[in-house]
Amino acid sequence: MSYVKPWTSHAAQLEQLEARGLQVSDRGRALEYLRRIGYYRLSGYWFAFRERSGVCCLLEAFASAKAKPREQTLVLETFKLTATFQNAVDLYVFDKQLRLLVLDALERIEVALRVDISHTLGQLDPFAYLKASWFHDEFSQTLDKQSGLTRHHEWLSKHAQLIGRSKEEFVTHNKTKYGLPLAIWVACEVWDFGTMSTLYGGMRELEQDAIAAKYGLRNGRVFATWLRSLNYLRNVCAHHSRLWNRNIVDQPKLPTAAEMPWVVPFEQNAHARARCYLLLCMVRHLLQVINPTSSLPQRMRTHLKTFPDLNHLGLNLVGMGVGANWDTQW
Repeated sequence: MSYVKPWTSHAAQLEQLEARGLQVSDRGRALEYLRRIGYYRLSGYWFAFRERSGVCCLLEAFASAKAKPREQTLVLETFKLTATFQNAVDLYVFDKQLRLLVLDALERIEVALRVDISHTLGQLDPFAYLKASWFHDEFSQTLDKQSGLTRHHEWLSKHAQLIGRSKEEFVTHNKTKYGLPLAIWVACEVWDFGTMSTLYGGMRELEQDAIAAKYGLRNGRVFATWLRSLNYLRNVCAHHSRLWNRNIVDQPKLPTAAEMPWVVPFEQNAHARARCYLLLCMVRHLLQVINPTSSLPQRMRTHLKTFPDLNHLGLNLVGMGVGANWDTQW
């Protein structure tokens, strides 16, 4: 399919938005935002301001005489009557600050987990990450049908790339003095969140459980899903993508309410489990273990309370998965 949309000037973009009903009170400022942030990035925020229309889907009825038509929501190009360009900018700024707070928290979590993993495996063998025997069979023995490699082999390839392109002084020093491979407590310092979470997911249950227990989870496989979800969260924030109402594709498993009472509001709420607030609560939980005196939970609570006043558009913190009385937990 050929791409047919033409290049459009910023002025023409603004005129199109106005023609579709988006109110613009300061055209000069609006044009500057389009120049500096971009139409496409901002469109992720004003998308929520567009009109919706319920339409009946008759395809199932045609396919089967027993099927009943169902209603689907169609997003229109026109905006709700009270929607403004500034509303989109305010939501964008809120989301930007949210991502910065999340990155601050994830940096602390990533560093602590590197120590947990490297210390646990290092006690078994300084080079445990190289040896399949220290990992479960699905990770270290099962071959991928396409590549013919195990997930451990794939991980080692990624790890070798990180070591090979690193310019860090400590890597050069250890290569010069001791040669390769690097001991795990040195090598772990080049891991990114994804590399770290993948290795944790391949560890044996005994070692997984030992690390998970530090954070109040009995099941290390549940904790592995936490790390995958937090890696997804980290990537969203690091690439400056929209977060506040994003559908979380890689959703974490929940521990029991007996282990963590704060999970109760999420257990029977599919919407809340698919939004970022659940991940923010996981971040809060981990920080309470890693650094109980951290001010970040209070800063996050304060920031969430600055969510733009968009009630006239039917938008609020519920779009993030936030429930009633949420602030008492922070």
